[in-house]
Amino acid sequence: MQAAIRAEALSYTTAFMVGNDIRNAYTAGGSPPPHYEVTLKFKQLHSWRISSKKAVQVQTALKELLVFRKQRGAIKTIAGADISYDKKSERFFAGVVVFRLNGCLELVEECAVTGKARFPYIPGLLSFREGPILLRAFRKLKTNPDVILFDGQGIAHPRNFGLASHIGLILDTPSIGCAKSRLVGEHDDVENVAGAYSKLIYKNKAVGVALRTKVNTKPIFVSIGHKITLASAISAVLRTCCGYRIPEPVRYAHLFVNKLRKQHLS
Repeated sequence: MQAAIRAEALSYTTAFMVGNDIRNAYTAGGSPPPHYEVTLKFKQLHSWRISSKKAVQVQTALKELLVFRKQRGAIKTIAGADISYDKKSERFFAGVVVFRLNGCLELVEECAVTGKARFPYIPGLLSFREGPILLRAFRKLKTNPDVILFDGQGIAHPRNFGLASHIGLILDTPSIGCAKSRLVGEHDDVENVAGAYSKLIYKNKAVGVALRTKVNTKPIFVSIGHKITLASAISAVLRTCCGYRIPEPVRYAHLFVNKLRKQHLS
């Protein structure tokens, strides 16, 4: 079953093109019209309209496609992605922000979309609930970020396939899970020094770290999403923590989507 899912995922990759705010799709292997600029590529790995049982099978199969390697080239742009949720209307507000790393963080772009939840809340399957709406926000980007930070887990997940891994694989882009709370694993106490960390161990394997980004604050939980090493993930997070516990791209995305939610509901 898992092999069949992986084979199906690899058999139909779709890329999305962006130009003049127009989004078109073409089959992998084809050539886009000359006046469009190709930015993020989206791999259509599975249907989003599936049962929770099938979703677990998809996670178990697709985690085998994750790549753990050093990010190629210097990180020049870094994105943050987050979602705000209104419980009464079950409406999501998804946002993606992109910063340029140029000595300091410079905001380059911000995109947001809103939509309804179409998958129930089930622990461990959050990416099937939030993934579709987040991908709609990513499709609006004109900037192709070198790395994406997600407010969620990467491989520090019961099946080693959290939100950062799932969306990172679909976007074929280096991704990092940056969560405020621990989902799985155990870790030793983290020294009260900015930059100190302790490995997060789950099923006898290191799946991330508990990282203290600021003195006298709780550590955050950093894990590999896709196409990056843990050392590079830690470095990227620390480089973008501008005096706060949460790295600025994720913090800004969080403020951005909450502001949109409040404006929409007022």
